[in-house]
Amino acid sequence: MYKDENWTVLQGDRKKGFLDKVENPIDGKFKVDPATVELSYRPLPFYDKRKVALVRLHDRTWGNPRLNIYFLTESGNLSRLNGQSPPIHEINAKAPIQVTDDNVLDYLRFFCFFVRGEEGPFLISEDSDNPYFPENMDEQTRSVISGTVRPATYEGKNEQGFFLCDAVVFYSNALFIANFAIQPTGMIEMLDDLPIAGDLPSRVDAPIKG
Repeated sequence: MYKDENWTVLQGDRKKGFLDKVENPIDGKFKVDPATVELSYRPLPFYDKRKVALVRLHDRTWGNPRLNIYFLTESGNLSRLNGQSPPIHEINAKAPIQVTDDNVLDYLRFFCFFVRGEEGPFLISEDSDNPYFPENMDEQTRSVISGTVRPATYEGKNEQGFFLCDAVVFYSNALFIANFAIQPTGMIEMLDDLPIAGDLPSRVDAPIKG
């Protein structure tokens, strides 16, 4: 996802059991071969870890080394994260989601990565080592990014009980500062955005489907 941490690799019978539930080939073109697919999972702090986990599939034979395919598993049922919001909101209602002061920024990172615009994720950009920043950036782009990124911040709740957050967002080839309101149900609204840099020569490259 947005940070390559807290992943547990699945092997053996547990790996096979999960892959048996996955459409094969995925999207009609990505073969699911237990011998080559790398399968890992991680809990998410805004769900009960006994019920919901994020699962990541990666296979170098798929032809794009940047491609990862993700699912949410909820009580054994799989929901493909396809760039649209309905799969997330369905899990939010079922699990249910539990947004708190302590995990709201994790949820913001998660939602903005997996709910996408026409040109990819709204990548919450907090440090220069984000694995989904473009590869082979020129010095000017690298300098702009390193001088702009900063930790996302939680600013408290409004009178409606919505969580207010600020973050630097990298979308397509542009950077901007955005203000968000996150409802306890998991709905997110971008309240305002301030452009910082546009028309950069490099774009976010984090595909989750072919």
